[in-house]
Amino acid sequence: MMDVAGLTISSIRAGLKAKKFSAKEIATDALAFAHSENPKTNAYLTFAPERALQAAAKIDEAVAAGAELPTLAGVPLGVKDVIVTRGIRTTCGSRMLDKYVPPYDATAVTRLEEAGAMIVGKLNCDEFAMGSSNENSAYGPVRNPRALDRVPGGSSGGSAAAVAQGTAVVALGSDTGGSIRQPASFCGVVGVTPTYGRVSRYGLVAFASSLDHIGPFARNVEDAATVLKAMAGRDQMDSTSAFAPVADYDVAMKQPVKGLKIGLPKEYFDGLNAETGDVIHTAVDELRKRGCEVHDISLPNTKYALSCYYIIATAEASSNLARYDGVRYTIRKHGDTLAEMYRDTRGAGFGAEVKRRIMLGTYVLSAGYYDAFYRKAQQVRTLIAKDFSEAFKQVDAILAPVSPFPAFKIGEKMDDPLAMYLSDVYTLTGDLSGVPCMSVPCGLSPEGLPVGLQIFARHFEEATMFRVAYNYEQATLA
Repeated sequence: MMDVAGLTISSIRAGLKAKKFSAKEIATDALAFAHSENPKTNAYLTFAPERALQAAAKIDEAVAAGAELPTLAGVPLGVKDVIVTRGIRTTCGSRMLDKYVPPYDATAVTRLEEAGAMIVGKLNCDEFAMGSSNENSAYGPVRNPRALDRVPGGSSGGSAAAVAQGTAVVALGSDTGGSIRQPASFCGVVGVTPTYGRVSRYGLVAFASSLDHIGPFARNVEDAATVLKAMAGRDQMDSTSAFAPVADYDVAMKQPVKGLKIGLPKEYFDGLNAETGDVIHTAVDELRKRGCEVHDISLPNTKYALSCYYIIATAEASSNLARYDGVRYTIRKHGDTLAEMYRDTRGAGFGAEVKRRIMLGTYVLSAGYYDAFYRKAQQVRTLIAKDFSEAFKQVDAILAPVSPFPAFKIGEKMDDPLAMYLSDVYTLTGDLSGVPCMSVPCGLSPEGLPVGLQIFARHFEEATMFRVAYNYEQATLA
C-alpha cells in the first residue's frame, strides 16, 4: 500500500504523469487506509468507493491518452456531511436525515470533481454544523488524531481529523462561526474560510445563511490554495456568490512579505494565556524577521461578537430548520394529529444542541423581542465589519490566535454550553464581517497540542492571506 498520508496534490500529479502509480491505485489504497484508520477517530460516516473509482477511471484514461491532467487529478477528497452529494447519503450528523440521499451535487463538489478530485467519503460533523467540538453528532464524537482523548474541534471536526490522520489529502468543511479554522488549529492542519460569496453555497445545507461558508482543509498552504481556486467563483445557482475575479493564488502567495503591514488587535491578545499566546507571539516574530511591519491595532467591537453571533446565527437556524418537519425527506414519527407528528418527529430527530439553538432563535425573533435582540445584533454586526474596514486602511493583514486554548478533552465542556461557545470567541468576527480568514499551524503548546495562527485579509484578497501563510510556513520548514 502506498503512503497515502504523505501525498500532496503536486506529488500525486507528478506521480501520475510519470506513471509511478495509477489513480485507481491511489483510490483503492486511500479507501483501504480510511477504512482501517476510521475506528480510531470516527471521522467518516459514509464511504464512497464507487464514486472514487469512477473518478479514478477517468483520470487513468486521460493519462493513457497523454491528455493534460486537471488540477486535482487523482486527489483523495473528503466532504463534510452537510454538503450534499448525489447518490451518497448526507446526514448532517443528524438522525433527522439518517437515510437522506440527495439527488444533486453541491457546486463546490461538482467543481472539484471536474478538476479531478476523487471523493473518498462523507465526514462526521456536529449536527447541522452546530458545535465547537464535534461531540454533537448523532453518530458519536470524532477524536483528534493528534491526541485521541481530545476533541478535533467543530463543527468540521471530521474534515480536520481526516486530513490530519492522512486518510484524505484534502477535505471540504463549512464555517459559520469558526468551524473550519478552529478544528484546523486543534488538529494541526491548514483551514481556510474564504470571503463570503467567494465559494458557492449551493448544496450546503443551511445553518445560518448569511454566515455560512464552504472552505478547504489541507496539510499545507499550497494545497489549500489550489483547492480554493478550483471551486471559487460566481455560480448562477447561488445569488449570494460574487462576480469578483479569482486570483492566481499559486503565484501570488510565493511573493515575499517584506514591507507588508501586519496588525495585531489588542482585543485578541489581552488576557491570552501563555499556553497559546507564547506560540502565537513566536509566529509573529518569525514574520517580523521576514520583513513584515507589525503594528498594534484595535477592533473595539470584538467584545460584542459572541452575543451578536449567537443571536443572528440562532435566529437564522430556527428559520432554516423549520423545513425538517416529517412531511418531506426527513424521518417521520406518526401521531394522531399533525401537531403531534411535528412535535414527535422534531423531538426524536434533533439533538439537544440543535433544539437549544432553535429555541433561542425563535425567542429572539418573536413579537416584542425582534427589535431588542435581532435588529440590534444586526446593527452591531455592521459595527464589527466597520472595525475591519478601518483596520485594513492601516494594515494589509491581521494576525490573531484561533482559539484561547488548544484542543480540550472529550466531555470536558459538554455540560457548560457557555464555556463551549467561548471556544469560538476569536473566530466569530471573521464570519460576521465576511472577510477571508484562515488557520495555519504555528507550533505546539507545552502539552504538545497543535496551535493555529489566524490570518485575516480584506474582502476578496485571499491572495494576500495565502502570501502571509505560505511565507510563514516556508520559514518554519526551513
